[in-house]
Amino acid sequence: CDGSKPDTAKPANSPRAFHLQQRHFLGVEKSLTGRAWVESLDAKTQAIATAIAQRHQLPELLGRVLAARGVDIDEAAQFLTPSLRDLMPDPNSLTDMDKAAERIAEAVLKQQKIAIFGDYDVDGATSSALLFRFLHHFGVTADIYIPDRVFEGYGPNGPAIDSLIDAGAQLIVTVDCGSSSFEALDHAARRDCDVVIVDHHQLGEELPQAVALVNPNRQDDLSGQGHLAAVGVVFLTLVATLAKLRSANHPAAGNCDLLAWLDLVALGTVCDVVPLKGLNRAYITKGLVAIRHGRNAGLHALMKTARLTGPANSYHLGFLVGPRINAGGRIGDASLGARLLSLDDPIAAETIAERLDALNKQRQAIETDMLAEAIAEAERDIGEGPGPAVLITGQDDWHPGIVGLLAARLKERFQRPAFAISYNPNGIGTGSARSVPGVDVGAAVRGAVEAGILIKGGGHSMAAGLTIERARLGHFREYLEEHLAGAAEAARGQNQLRIDGAITANGATLEFMDLVERAGPYGSAHSQPVFAMPAHYIGPAKIVGSGHVRASISAGQGARVNAIAFRAADGPIGQAMLKQRDGTFHLAGTFSLDHWGGRPSVQFRILDLARPGQRK
Repeated sequence: CDGSKPDTAKPANSPRAFHLQQRHFLGVEKSLTGRAWVESLDAKTQAIATAIAQRHQLPELLGRVLAARGVDIDEAAQFLTPSLRDLMPDPNSLTDMDKAAERIAEAVLKQQKIAIFGDYDVDGATSSALLFRFLHHFGVTADIYIPDRVFEGYGPNGPAIDSLIDAGAQLIVTVDCGSSSFEALDHAARRDCDVVIVDHHQLGEELPQAVALVNPNRQDDLSGQGHLAAVGVVFLTLVATLAKLRSANHPAAGNCDLLAWLDLVALGTVCDVVPLKGLNRAYITKGLVAIRHGRNAGLHALMKTARLTGPANSYHLGFLVGPRINAGGRIGDASLGARLLSLDDPIAAETIAERLDALNKQRQAIETDMLAEAIAEAERDIGEGPGPAVLITGQDDWHPGIVGLLAARLKERFQRPAFAISYNPNGIGTGSARSVPGVDVGAAVRGAVEAGILIKGGGHSMAAGLTIERARLGHFREYLEEHLAGAAEAARGQNQLRIDGAITANGATLEFMDLVERAGPYGSAHSQPVFAMPAHYIGPAKIVGSGHVRASISAGQGARVNAIAFRAADGPIGQAMLKQRDGTFHLAGTFSLDHWGGRPSVQFRILDLARPGQRK
């Protein structure tokens, strides 16, 4: 196919990647979505792939997948079998960890009432539920407080602090928030209430008042664990706290099984889209095993409501379970997710899970209407030319809990950083940003706050949140163009789809999937392998769900593989699938297992299409 030849020493349908000498994979310089397909390996990484396969007695395909994701020869064995024993750091290597563990252990020993203040996303919900379950094991009364996204915003606030202290809290532990909550924590100090912060968000040199601030991203932390989600930091905090309680001979310390709660750690880690490297890989690998045991009544009920089939995997957590938990924080009761994951009563858990499922359906409907308006505004801004380097859209009637999803969809569609803002009647906008690799929106937002353009804001390189006056929007646009245009244009210039190998429908077997899954779990900074299927026929296609396009594909004879292109009905991929009846396409995408009906089958997710022989 276009100059590439299979290894004649192996069957044509062998589950392996074809190595192409040319730079453009299958000769695709411009696909239907405008992307160039390029080989994921250069000469150096190809040599590493070969060495990995030879030294560790692995199939060539597995070596290629690992090398393309930056795994070195000496790291491969541990990477494929991540263990907590090998990857768990000394918790006390995190700054302030000893102080935090000491204060939480003191509260447990004295049976003080503790308040848990969490964030309204999945990471916040899992962090809150994990700490709640730990404290409950030791008989400590704990209340979980999750702020309302619309009316309270992110992080601790004065009235909430007052309500917790008035209810008897002697210690407040903030999880997935608190690192930048100066005023609220000053207020807690004035009321003589201790605060321990367990967080992972970026922060500056100035720190809020607290007994301890455990955050691997604080500037004086040298632990090297800045890639952890908040729930991963909470787990380390509990490891350190448990050690304190065992030293104090607490009677319940001996049977405290932290590993049983790794299901929560895996869920929060996947859904917060943190890099899947180091300890995060062990968290998810072991956490998925815990999930399959079904001990968490709330998580089990949510998976049942989501009609999840087959063994739980990272995809299920990120795209089926996570959005339902987030729906509570976006358009409903922000505390629902944390409450659900803290429950042991299966009947109560099922009730909340069904409520979250209904909220998620409502969220999807609202998002569909908002997205149509956002796309129309973005297309007007872009016009016939390249358009702005950074997209900014906003409306008065948009739901502020959904603007982050809008920004993500705009970023995917237009391949550039995107901001979506919802304005209240007073002209104050609440917005979210999503970025592309190489463009740090978090730094830009923090810079705009320092410049007095934004009321407040923060985040990390790929996502950020902000508050802005409508009158300052023009200044903000200018600021972003000045500070991000170069990086954004460079990122757009690298509009490429990296391909790990090629395979036919005949080779897409369950054995092939077992091979691919050995290098998992996949996610942020460890992307799922992308394969090309050269010159395949697309069968009759139909629209399913919310604009997805489904069809079967084949090489002409032999096996057929079910395929789906998500949210593609109105785009070039979906239109080509729906209208095309003759001829073949090169397809690029990822493989997964579909367990519908109780029998596993291979499914292909289409990411791109190209016409054979059409260079541009």
